[in-house]
Parts: sequence; C-alpha cells; structure tokens
Amino acid sequence: MTRVPIKKLRQKIMKRAPLVALILLIVSMTAFPALGNDDDDETNFIIPDYGYTVDYYRSYGEPVMQASVTGNPELSRGETADLQIKIVNKGVIEGFQRLNVNQAGISDSAEETLAVAEMEEEKESTTAKNINAFLVSGTEYIEVESSTNIQDVEELETGHTANLRYTIRIDSDTPAGNYELFLPVSYDYQANVRTATGEVINLGLTDTDYTREYKTKEETLRIPISIKSKPKLEVTEISGNLKQGENRVIEITYTNTRESIAQDAMARIIIMSPLSAEKSTVRLGDIGPGENRTARFEIAASKDATVKSYGIDSEIKYVDEDGETSFSDNLKVHVPLEATEKKISPAGIAIILIILIALYQIVNMHRKRKKNNENDENASGDENE
Repeated sequence: MTRVPIKKLRQKIMKRAPLVALILLIVSMTAFPALGNDDDDETNFIIPDYGYTVDYYRSYGEPVMQASVTGNPELSRGETADLQIKIVNKGVIEGFQRLNVNQAGISDSAEETLAVAEMEEEKESTTAKNINAFLVSGTEYIEVESSTNIQDVEELETGHTANLRYTIRIDSDTPAGNYELFLPVSYDYQANVRTATGEVINLGLTDTDYTREYKTKEETLRIPISIKSKPKLEVTEISGNLKQGENRVIEITYTNTRESIAQDAMARIIIMSPLSAEKSTVRLGDIGPGENRTARFEIAASKDATVKSYGIDSEIKYVDEDGETSFSDNLKVHVPLEATEKKISPAGIAIILIILIALYQIVNMHRKRKKNNENDENASGDENE
C-alpha cells in the first residue's frame, strides 16, 4: 500500500470541508485574532474536543523508571558524599488496539494512512516528561542536604538515562550495614493520541494534526546503599596523675566498640610543653570487637608547670579489613597535674633556728630585767624600815 504524506492528506481533507466551514473560518479568525499571534499562543490555545477528533489506535505501555547509585554504593561513617544516582526509563509498548473508526468522505486507504500515522505518535507514550525527583532518607543516621534534594529532568525517552546528584551526610555513629534511600518521582506521560479531523477548521486551527492526553504518574524508587564496617576506638579508662618536676606513668585503656577488628594497632600521644615524653608511641597489637588494650606512657612535667588538668591528644593507627592503614578519631586524654610538696631546705632550717635563738635571748633578757627590777624594789623597802 502506497503511503500518502500525512500533511498532504490533511490538506485534501480540509479542501472537502463544506463551504460553511470557510465562512466559519473567517468568522472565527475575526473573533479570535490572537490565534494568529504567536506571542499569545499559550494563553489562547484551543484544544479540540472529541467532536473534532477520532481515535484510531490505543497503545498499551507507559514509562517504567528505575534508579541506582553510580559508582560504589558503600560509604563510610562521618562522610559527606556527593551521591550520583542514575535513573533509566525502561518503558516498552506492550501492544496496540485498533479501534473502529470510519470517517465519512475519506477513502479506506487514506484513512488507513491516518491510522498508521497515529499509531506512530502513540509510541511516545513511554516517554517521561517533567520529571521531578526528591531524595529522602529512611534513617536518622543519614541526612540529605536540603539544597540538593530536589532534582528535575525535562524529558527521558525509553532506553535513555539521566544523572541526578545529591549531597548526603552520614553520622559518625551510624551502625554498619545496609540502608535504603527513597526517591519519590513524579512525571507526565502521553496516555492517548487522537487524530484531528477536517472539522478542526471550524475552530480556526489550520495546523493541528493531533490532540494528546497526558497523565501524571507518581512512584517511589528505592536506592540501596551500605555503610562500611570499621573499628571505632575510644578511651575507656585513664589511671595515674602528673606532678610538678617529676616523671609519672599514665595508663590509657583503649576499647574497640564496633564490629570489625583493628589490626596491628599502635597508640600515639601528642604532648606539648610543659609536659614531655621520651616515648610517645606504644604498640597494642590486634584489637577485636569489644576488646581493649592498655598503653603505658611515662610523662614528665616541668617544675613550673601550672597545676590543672591537661588534655593530651591521642590517636590509634591500625590496619583495617581491606589491608589499608587507617587512623582513629582524635582521642582526648585528660590527666590532672598536682603541686610538688614543699620541703624546708637546710638554709631555711638555720634561719629558723637563728630566729628561735634570738627570740629566746630576747625573752631571757626580759625575764632577767624583770627579776632585777623586783630585787631592786625589795632592797629599797628594807632600807626604809
């Protein structure tokens, strides 16, 4: 069957319209001059109703959206990640239904050409338009940055993909394991196409071939991610204290509170004046989940060190399950410093003795003077008798 170009066929149909249609065309163009004005097309657009269209085919198919993380979906605690999500449209046309339509005044072959042309237009029913995607976290441990959680895609044809980018923050206390993010999406798609008849000329529409019905679809896509298993080392006990002008041993106990082993662990302290230590690192060995190890550090305090509690920085270097060297968070160790007991020097003792002797001499002299005065008074009394 020879196919007639759809545009030429449409022109032939329009030429066969009744004379009154031409009169109505003139009237409609006079009554609605804005239809010929491109600037006002959006505000004055007329959609022909079913009386001006026919439906040759009904298609069965619509967009089917799927989403996944681009790259490695395994993330780490405490990480701020730019999460790239790829959405793909896998919608397919499952079939067509030929509807019974018979326009008057059109040959069967011409009408079949119109029907086939409409069927081609129906294939766009799997194209998603005006896609709006909103990423939501399903757990309190993962936060989606508000400035990035809404993404838009203008159009996505079947078999095509689009990339979305979101910023998420993962809490440092997030338990290891599998999690899901949720991506609610909404979009429009073509639900039906109808072919315009020659009667559309009555509306003053000379270049309308089809009318399209759109529907909005909403669905929620699931995005699986996982949080990497990793040791978490904490200071759980501190024993000992510091003293001015002395070397003291401080014991620090480190505990692995997470689910994987910290291999070949080594503890290190970072201290500054007025404190010092000849050895700042201690090997701890492997620390399994729930296990602890104690490191002993000898720390010296200067004589003029201020009496207070000192915060010493500490960290653990270890090998993780992937064989890579890792470091713990900074672990603060608070240790009190005491004042040195005051001792009296020999010179001080001599001074005290001298003072005591001087006081003794003064008191003794005072007693002798008092006694002499009493004797003098007694002698004077005897003479008077």
